Amino acid sequence: MIDPRNLKSEYMHFAKFGAGAAYNLASSGVKDALLSDLDLSWADLALHGPNAGGYRPLMDKVAARFAIPTECVTMPGGGCSFANHLALAALVQPGARVLVEDPTYELLIDQLGYLQADIHRFRREASGGWRLEPDRVAEVLTPGTKLVVLTNLHNPTGQFTDAATIHKVAEAAARVGAMVMVDEVYLELMVKDGPALTSFRPEGNIVVTSSLTKAYGVTGLRCGWILAPAPIATRLTRLNDLYGVHPPHIAERMAMVALDRLPHLRARANALIEPNRAAYREILGEHPALDQIILNQGTTVFPRLRHEDGDRLFERLRRDFDTSLVPGRFFGRPDHVRIGLAQDPDTTRKGFVRLAEALRA
Repeated sequence: MIDPRNLKSEYMHFAKFGAGAAYNLASSGVKDALLSDLDLSWADLALHGPNAGGYRPLMDKVAARFAIPTECVTMPGGGCSFANHLALAALVQPGARVLVEDPTYELLIDQLGYLQADIHRFRREASGGWRLEPDRVAEVLTPGTKLVVLTNLHNPTGQFTDAATIHKVAEAAARVGAMVMVDEVYLELMVKDGPALTSFRPEGNIVVTSSLTKAYGVTGLRCGWILAPAPIATRLTRLNDLYGVHPPHIAERMAMVALDRLPHLRARANALIEPNRAAYREILGEHPALDQIILNQGTTVFPRLRHEDGDRLFERLRRDFDTSLVPGRFFGRPDHVRIGLAQDPDTTRKGFVRLAEALRA
């Protein structure tokens, strides 16, 4: 018998094993930081600690950052990817009707497929700047809808949605008894020196996932969190007993240090992203083979290819130019590609030059 669940992610397999190249434009996260960027001391580390149900000092620190009660924070380890899986598993029953934006991050679709959700889509349009339109969501909400899934910044385009707009979606969802889940992992890129940004409210129907991974280059810490109304947060903690049990405590202790070092990590990220965005505008911004919107935030660009599909360009780019990007089929747009802006500026610029040459070939 064929298992009806989706038991794999084609995108994640591609990201792990298929995107490698000398000039990698496929990565959407900030270049990996070094241990020296954390300025750790031995006193910061411990192999074991009181982390049943989460390491309370770390949860307190995240709660304070968002000015919410600690009871609304779940930190299961595993970065935002596992936070998404845990949150969806707690919110979605087999057969539940779930609305997901289109385009979106394929792993969210894969996880919902694994959970046997009844997936329906609503579109974001390039003609509208890829903006989230609450009326478009409201049009497809039904009394059977259980969940609406969003990303902010939008993956793959980088478009920003303010909290007021997300709250309009949440209000429409509440009228039919639905929850809203927002993956805010890229929203960390919008944080300056003031309070952290989030659409989460302790009272309401919004659940938020995020991590330090994409915006700060500390992928190895797998410091992800879920912000949820307290009863749901309790459900998430109990459900994680079936999955992860305990996160690695040494990573939790290092995450404490990383959270205190965010100004440094943020400055480091900006020193990578801004030169790359300028180089992209210079080299590819007016390229006749690309139809695109270049936003002033985020770590990605999502142009439409005027003359070919993304897979064909990817194969030629890898073969002839030792350069990679992400074919748009992973986001439901085969005629698009996603291009990263957050790696080493010299290497990234050379990758842009090679991409421009490939587009002329």
